[in-house]
Formats: sequence, C-alpha cells, structure tokens
Amino acid sequence: MKIKQLFTALIILFTLSNLYSQEKKFKIHTVAFYNLENLFDTINDPKTNDEEYTPSNGWTSKNYKKKLDNLSRVINEIGSGENPLNSPVVIGVCEVENRGVLEDLVKHPKLAARGYNIIHFDSPDKRGIDVGLLYQGKYFTPTSYTNVPLYIYKDDSKNGKKQKKEEEEDTDDKGSVDSKTKRIYTRDQLLVTGILDGEEVSFIVNHWPSRSGGEKKSSPNREAAGRLNRKIIDSLYKINPNAKIITMGDLNDGPYNKSVKKELGAKASKEEVKQFGIYNPMEKMSQDGIGTLAYRDSWDLFDQIMLSEPYIRKDFSSWTFWKAGVYNKPFLINKEGPWKGYPLRNSNGVPGFSDHFPVYLYLAKEVK
Repeated sequence: MKIKQLFTALIILFTLSNLYSQEKKFKIHTVAFYNLENLFDTINDPKTNDEEYTPSNGWTSKNYKKKLDNLSRVINEIGSGENPLNSPVVIGVCEVENRGVLEDLVKHPKLAARGYNIIHFDSPDKRGIDVGLLYQGKYFTPTSYTNVPLYIYKDDSKNGKKQKKEEEEDTDDKGSVDSKTKRIYTRDQLLVTGILDGEEVSFIVNHWPSRSGGEKKSSPNREAAGRLNRKIIDSLYKINPNAKIITMGDLNDGPYNKSVKKELGAKASKEEVKQFGIYNPMEKMSQDGIGTLAYRDSWDLFDQIMLSEPYIRKDFSSWTFWKAGVYNKPFLINKEGPWKGYPLRNSNGVPGFSDHFPVYLYLAKEVK
C-alpha cells in the first residue's frame, strides 16, 4: 500500500474511533443506491417501449458510451469522503434496461478493477426498466436472491377518457397497464441475502410506482409497495429476529409520505425504533432541506436507504450503521440554463449523469 493511502486509511480508522474510544479502530464499508436514469442500450427491443433510446431518435453508440463513462465515474467515487480506498461494496440501481447494460457498466475501465458482480431480473415494466444489485465479490457472497412482484391494479371506475389521458402522460410507468386485467405492471422488489465479510445481511432494491396522474391519486400504488416491502422485512425478521436488512431505492415518495411512514413504519430517530423496526436516516436530511431530485424548483428526497433495528445497536463488534449521506458533488449539478442547480441529467439526446443524486451509508465494524 502506498504511504499516502496508508495515511488516509489510518485517518478513517481514528476519525471513527474518536466518536467512541481513542483506542478503537474500525473497518468501513459503503453501501449505496443510484437511479441511473434511463440506462438504455441502442438496440430496439420489440417487447418494450424503448424506442426513445435508439439511433433513429438520436441515442447513438457514442452517447451510450458517454453515459457509461459518466455513471462509472460516479459509482467509483460514491462515499469516497470517508472511505477513499474503495467504492461501494454493494450498490442498488434502478432504471436499467437489461442485464447487458449492467455488464457494460461494470466492465468499464473505471470500475473493472473493483470486480463488481451483478444480480438482475427482467421486470414486467413495459418500458423495460429494472432494478439490480452490483456487489464486489471479494467482500459479499450472495446465498439467495429472488424478485418479488408487486400486484397493483388501476381503478377502472374513473372516466375512460381521463384514465387514458393519464396513462399517456405517464413518463415512468408508460404503457404498463394491462387493458384487460387493469394490472399496473411495475418493477419487482429485488431481495438478496448473503454474507458480507463473515456476517449475514439482506438487501432489498426498490423502484416504487411513479406519481403519474398526481401525487394523491397515485399514492395507493406506492402504499402497496410499502406494504410489500414491510412484508418482505417481516418475513426476514421471522426467520431471524436479529436480521440485518437494508432496504433502498427510488421510492417516488419522501421519508414523510404515508408509504414510508405508515406502511413501512420507518422512524426518523434511533430512539423511536423498537425491536423489528426500521430506521430511516434520510428523514432528518429531508427535514434539513437536502434532496436527491428537483421538480419545479422544489427539492425532494425520493432516494432512500433504511436499516433494520439490529444495525443501530451500539455494538460495533459486527457491522453497524455509522452515518448516511447524499452524493451531490458539483460536477453532478447543471451549471446553466433553466435547469441550473438541478442534477445534470440526460437532455435533448445528450447524455448526462442522472436526474437523481446517489445516496449512501457507511457500515462500520471494530478491528480487533
């Protein structure tokens, strides 16, 4: 290890130890989530509504490669403030078209040395956007994984014309309503359990239904997603009352919305979290005005990472939550035009980074 890297590593260990004891040292892992905003290849898939991202509509191989270059830079740097020696050991992602784009991403020169592996399932979303999990195999070994479908249905009591108009205006779940069953085909929730440096942990990756048709009208869909997420968490708690679970994703709701507060039951402070509960470190950030995306000059924090109660116990002999953040470095922010100050997203066929900032947290474990 180079002298500079060794010095930085010692700073990390002692900085964390200062919070608890001058004599203790800690190892750190970063866990992150990133909405990759329409990471599509250039191939037209006849089974999905991906025509916007094809060469005939300006999405060229050059643009695709630039998008991969942008995203790989971000992933490589997430969490580097307190953990400069490594990128996230586990990162949940959403808005990816297929496994192929994730393979292209992890093979990028900026990420290839990290040794990321992929867990991905095709979702029933008609736009073809999925969730996935990337993980560094030298730190995390999956033991089981599955996709859990979300079954929700469109209220067919509304006026037919109004319903059709709302479906056409949907930019996130476009074309995902079955005309016969009225089922809304949205993203599955991805559950992965495995061993993180000797300890069993579970991750749930989410991309909840959009706000198409209005926040209030579409809220029941996200409330259903919250209930499903809670059901998955409860099933893990039933197997192991001390289960260490991290649920993360673009929820299309803030920490204060019913889907998160009531259906999932997430709490803003550690003191509120009881056994079998869920802690949401993002709620305090939201209260402080920190966001991951902007709309009509208003910021919100839809991208969240939450943890099961065993992660917030004050026992650093196993992996324990330290702190969380939003990765919003200046290079990710639009510096001019009507969207000045917003995340630097894809615009007019020009690849940016994403319309969402990534979120991350640090897990710490005492080094004996």
